[in-house]
Amino acid sequence: MITRKYLKHILYGCLCMILAAGCSKELTEEPRGLVAGADALSSQAGLESALSGAYGSLMVPWVSGFTSVSQIAMTMGGDDLTTHPGSNKEEFREFDLFKVSSLNSRMPPIWLGCYKTIQATTNIINNYKNVKDGNQDTIHAIVGEASYLRALSYYWLTRLWGEVPVIPSEIYSPDYLNLKKSKPADIYPLIEADLTRAEEWVPNGRRSSGRPNKGSVKALLADVYLTEAGWPLKNQSKYALAASKAKEVIDNKAAYSFDLYTGDYLKIFAGGTVEDVFTLFTRGNWITYNSFYGLSTMPEDEGGWSDFFPELNFFNNFPAGPRKDATFSTSFTLSDGSVIPWQKTSTKHPYYKKFTIQSGKKDVYMSANPVVMMRYAHVLLIYAEAQSRSAGAPNSDAYSAVNAVRRRAGLADLPTGLSGADFAAAVVNERAWEFAGEWNRWFDLVRLEQVEAANANKAEGDLKPTVTITKANYWMPIPGADAVINPNL
Repeated sequence: MITRKYLKHILYGCLCMILAAGCSKELTEEPRGLVAGADALSSQAGLESALSGAYGSLMVPWVSGFTSVSQIAMTMGGDDLTTHPGSNKEEFREFDLFKVSSLNSRMPPIWLGCYKTIQATTNIINNYKNVKDGNQDTIHAIVGEASYLRALSYYWLTRLWGEVPVIPSEIYSPDYLNLKKSKPADIYPLIEADLTRAEEWVPNGRRSSGRPNKGSVKALLADVYLTEAGWPLKNQSKYALAASKAKEVIDNKAAYSFDLYTGDYLKIFAGGTVEDVFTLFTRGNWITYNSFYGLSTMPEDEGGWSDFFPELNFFNNFPAGPRKDATFSTSFTLSDGSVIPWQKTSTKHPYYKKFTIQSGKKDVYMSANPVVMMRYAHVLLIYAEAQSRSAGAPNSDAYSAVNAVRRRAGLADLPTGLSGADFAAAVVNERAWEFAGEWNRWFDLVRLEQVEAANANKAEGDLKPTVTITKANYWMPIPGADAVINPNL
C-alpha cells in the first residue's frame, strides 16, 4: 500500500529523503508528469508529459525504480546470486538467507517506483478521452505505452510481494490508507487487460528509444502467460498462450527490429542492440544514472563494494565457452598492478563481468549504462519452454529457438528426441545461464516451485539459508512503513 507520505510524492511532488548503503541523499524531484490532473491532461502535450513522468519514476537511483541494485538484491534467493558474508551487506544477506525484514531498505525503490508509475499511467488511461484535439494514433500510442508500463509495474509487484493493493484511481483518497491486498488471481487479469490494450495501440516501431513497440508488448504478455502457468496460479492452459504470443514476436521480428545480437556479447548490456525488447535508458544526469554497474559488482580487492556475485555451484556448473567468458570476471588487478585469480579475492568468488563497465573507468558507482529489462533471447526461450510444456513434446521450432541461443553461446544443439519434460528442463537451465544475474532466475524458481531445491546443497563458501524454506518465503514482506500505516497490510 502507498503510505500517506508516498502518496504525496506521487500526487503532488515533494522533497524525497532516502537512506541507502548507510548514507542519506536528498533529492528534489521535478514534479512534471506526477502532478497533472484531469485539466492538465486535456491536451496531447499533457499526456506526453504525464507519460514522461511515468517512465521517470522507474529510473531514480536509490529512490524509485530499477536503476539501483534493488532488483538484484531482492532476487538473491535464486542460485545465481549471493553477496559478501560480512562487511556492511546485511540487507543483501537477508534475501539470500530468507530472513527479510520489512524494514529492509532495498525493497522500497521497486515498491515505490512501481506505484508511482501506476499512479501516473492510471492518470493517463482514465483521462485521455478529455483530449479534444490531437493525433488519434499518437494519443492511442501514448495510452498504449501507459498501459504497458502499468502492467509491467503490477507484474513486478505481484511476483515479488504476491498479494498487493490495486489502486482504483489516480485521485488520492484517505480510504486508500485502508486498502486491502488483492490476490494474484485478481491482479493478473488486470495485467492482461492492460497488455491487450497496449498490444492494439502501441505501433510496430518505437516512438523513441527506451519505449516499447508492439513486439515488446507481445513479449511481455508471453512472459506473463508463462508465469501464470506456474505457481501460484498454476493455470497450465497459459502455456499454449505463452507459446503462441512468443511465436508472434519471432515470426514478426523484422517488423519489430528484434533479433539475437551476434557481435560482442557484452555490448548487449550497453543497450541499443537488436536484442533490446524493452530497455530503460538513463538520461545522462545523476538522478537517472544506473547505480548497479561498476563498484557494486567489483571485489574489494579492486576497490569495489562486493554487493553481488555468482554462487560457486552456479559458476562451476555454467557451461564453458565464450558466453561464460563474457559473463564472469575471474581475474582482478590490484592497486600495485599484480593480478590475482578469483580464488584469491577476499570473498573467494568470481564476479559478474556483464555488470562491470567495459569501456572507460569501471570503478564508478553510477554509470550511463541502461537497464535491459527484457531481450529477444527471452522471447526465444519463452517460446521453447512454453511450446514443449503445452504440447507435451518439443516441435522443430522449439528446438530452433533454444538452439539459436545455445549456438551463440558456443554450445552444441540440444539432442533430438527429448521428452517434453526433459526438453523444458533443459530450456530452464538455458535461461539460468543466458540471464545469469539478470534477476530472471529467481522468478523461474518461484513459478516452478524449485526454490527449496536450488538452495538445498550450497557449496562450501556460499551463504546457506538458516530457516526452512516454505512457500511463505517466496514473497517479500510488505515494506514496514506501509504496513504500520495500513493494518490491512
